[in-house]
Amino acid sequence: MSTREINIAPDITALSRMGADEVVRCAKESIAARGGFTIALSGGSTPQGAHALLAEYKDLPWNKVHIFFGDDRHVPPDDKDSNYRAARESLLSKINIPPENVHRIKTELDAQEAAQQYEQELNTFFQLPAGEWPRLDLIMLGMGPDGHTASLFPGTAALNENSRWVVANRVEKLKTWRITFTFPLINHATEILYLVNGDDKAQVLKDVLENPDKNLYPTQRVQPVNGKMLWVIEKGAARLLNDLK
Repeated sequence: MSTREINIAPDITALSRMGADEVVRCAKESIAARGGFTIALSGGSTPQGAHALLAEYKDLPWNKVHIFFGDDRHVPPDDKDSNYRAARESLLSKINIPPENVHRIKTELDAQEAAQQYEQELNTFFQLPAGEWPRLDLIMLGMGPDGHTASLFPGTAALNENSRWVVANRVEKLKTWRITFTFPLINHATEILYLVNGDDKAQVLKDVLENPDKNLYPTQRVQPVNGKMLWVIEKGAARLLNDLK
């Protein structure tokens, strides 16, 4: 059974705090129940505030946390546009987490090779029988003004992938490659946490959450198989939602 919950934040500061608090709640619950916690961080500007706040939780047993990345740009790991670099600066360098618990995408490789290597790393970590999907405890996501999520952009080949866990995705409008989780991998997570900020996303968000046509934007295809989807939305982005009027 899957559930959906929507929480509204008055501003970006509150959104970041609510996001960080949910990650910590989920981490403590997972560690208590299973002895560990797996999370995939998100790229983009909105989640960075939550990442930074997570560094404040010094009492979290970071040695029991394994951090993955839902996507990254095909740039070197120290590039200013790297999602890994952003996470390293905002969070990873500030917490006492074993280096082997941080699973970055090897973006210095060829894009296709990087995707294959990351899928193999997930396979090695989760040790699953053939045909089974990894089930991360929490995947953090954002949404772009065009309705993309992770690096699953409108009109790109990765939208139709249903057997691979990780793919290299050519985003022609940006003239670049991205490495990204696929929809099936995302949808098998125990919890999906969306953080959405900005007035410019209001109409797209309304369509994503309320339009009966579910083929308008990539974000609409994020539907947990058997998990929880929590939306934390800044009030500007939420201003057109019917349920909140």
